[in-house]
Amino acid sequence: MRIVVDAMGGDFAPHEVVKGSLEAARLYNADIILVGDKRLVEQELPKDYKQQYKNIFVVHADETISMEDIPSNAVRRKKKSSVHIGLKMVKNGEASAFFSAGNTGAIMGASKMILRTLEGVDRPAIGAVLPTAKNPSLLLDVGANVDCKPLHYLQFAIMGSAYAKIVMNVEKPQVGLLSIGEEEMKGNELTKTVFHLLKSCKVIDFKGNVEGKDIYKGAADVIVTDGFAGNIALKASESAAWYISKLLKEELKRTVISRIGALIAKRAFTRIKKRSDYTEYGGAPLLGVNGVVIIGHGSSNSNAIKNGIKTAYELASKNVNRDIQENISEAYELLKVDKSDSFWNNIKERIRKIKPED
Repeated sequence: MRIVVDAMGGDFAPHEVVKGSLEAARLYNADIILVGDKRLVEQELPKDYKQQYKNIFVVHADETISMEDIPSNAVRRKKKSSVHIGLKMVKNGEASAFFSAGNTGAIMGASKMILRTLEGVDRPAIGAVLPTAKNPSLLLDVGANVDCKPLHYLQFAIMGSAYAKIVMNVEKPQVGLLSIGEEEMKGNELTKTVFHLLKSCKVIDFKGNVEGKDIYKGAADVIVTDGFAGNIALKASESAAWYISKLLKEELKRTVISRIGALIAKRAFTRIKKRSDYTEYGGAPLLGVNGVVIIGHGSSNSNAIKNGIKTAYELASKNVNRDIQENISEAYELLKVDKSDSFWNNIKERIRKIKPED
């Protein structure tokens, strides 16, 4: 198996990308192809890397898509970039998966253009693995699609369930719908429609609505929403985590006694950090494209790169896209989805019969 890594993607590329790739090369039974400026990449590799690492290869790319590039412009104009070359290798069957910690918008746009979407999938979705009080949860979409239709939510639920089974080792993932209340009559017209659609789909295990306050309680294994709400939830969570960490550090340094207490509790703090550290999850899968694509955080260090490659390896080796396509086909057949207005009108008719709370 071959995993393509964008060596120029991320705030600390190529140093951290190469370092993480070398760690992955030692751990996983896969060839790792580093795509980027060959001179810069090889400066980060051991001089005798070809002898030390039989599974590390370098492919030159003339162009680099930076974090500051406008995604649409980069996708159209930088056809010789590491992102384009890497994704074309996946499309042509020269590699099984692609990983990059670069410009998310450009990676998503190039993936849709080069790989296209899986049959039955209208829009790919970005998933984010979140730590919870129970097991990790997958939240999607977290930014790929700002405006969604009910059918997109169904596709997200099926894709998220397939990911949870393969990567998170959940035998029967429970799916929740992000809304403003647990009751099925809560939410706007769109979420009410989606509620009945997901409830009718026997391909997934739909548990109902999930409120924002319950995300980190582990209310569901997979939580679906549109990219607008999902991105806000994700960014708000990151901000809250940063603020709590800042307060904790300030308070622990305030007095001698608190400093002594911090030293005593150091191991506990280390375990907490590990459980909530995004680098342990590696990257966010772009689900729904005709290939395996993992998008890492822009500030990914070598540990995040290593784990992102691990996730790409797992998805490719266990053929997650086959499961997605089979489950979507089964769902469409069971629900008799024809994407016509009559299908959605039937669901809306059931919603009208639900009386709002007094």
